[in-house]
Amino acid sequence: MTRREFLRRGAAAALERAGGAATAAPAPLAIDTHTHFYDPTRPQGVPWPDKTDRLLYRPYLPEQFRSLAAPHGVVGTVVVEASPWEEDNQWVLDLARADSLIVGFVGHLEPGRPEFAARLRRFSANPLFRGLRFGQRVVAEGLGRRAFEDDLRRMSDRRLALDLLGGAAMLGDVARLAKLAPESRLVIDHLPFGGGDLDAAAVRRALGEIARLPNVYAKVSNVARRAEGRLIADPQFYRPGLDLLWELFGPDRAFFGSNWPVSERVAPYAVVHQIVADYFAAQGKEAAEKFFWKNSRAAYRWLPRGAARELA
Repeated sequence: MTRREFLRRGAAAALERAGGAATAAPAPLAIDTHTHFYDPTRPQGVPWPDKTDRLLYRPYLPEQFRSLAAPHGVVGTVVVEASPWEEDNQWVLDLARADSLIVGFVGHLEPGRPEFAARLRRFSANPLFRGLRFGQRVVAEGLGRRAFEDDLRRMSDRRLALDLLGGAAMLGDVARLAKLAPESRLVIDHLPFGGGDLDAAAVRRALGEIARLPNVYAKVSNVARRAEGRLIADPQFYRPGLDLLWELFGPDRAFFGSNWPVSERVAPYAVVHQIVADYFAAQGKEAAEKFFWKNSRAAYRWLPRGAARELA
């Protein structure tokens, strides 16, 4: 038995012990499109997470991620910047220069500011810089402002991706963003939303409307749940939310992300991966390959480097 299969079976056993089930077929090779790398021990520290966060306030770097993810066939990652500090964009790009595990980077710059255009030129000169992430507040305050909308067009001209973080409150603005940045791919982060959002008829309608836009993608990076302090392991619990995303976005515009290391609050990496691996195995080999790497290549246009060259 290979080490990858040994660990895959271990993840399956963890689910089964909690009352779930697992498929026998291994998942395809994968790109994890949502990780955060940072180091609170560096001289300048970090703006996030807070020092009081015992789980997250420690170094999380490519080697740690590789040891957890590689046994499950993950051959690369797109890093998403959570820090608002401009030079932290460069810090991650420097990490990527030293480690080919990083196949793309979604940075953090605030549009609508006078310095945005120069900073975008600076960082987008690096081919690993694949887009930016905007929060719901930035979008809500920016739409209708000329400076903000001009900066969206600058991103679109460079064909960069736009990650959107903000849950259900942000969905009403997605169509306007898609129109302003027609050459960008818009990625809705952390689906299925938590807190029962996908059960709300208004949210389902909003998702249905934006799913009709061909340049909008669903990042499935918020699947695992806990209740009363325990991981919910029953695969049937996760099916309604995943079924809805499959129905709306189809086989071509949904893809995998873990949100590591934040995901460790809910479940170990092996379990986070296994839940979606089991679901998409049932959709067939082609659909699973699209979910685990082909769709994210279309969305981010990440670079096949290092072990990810196998996917070129």
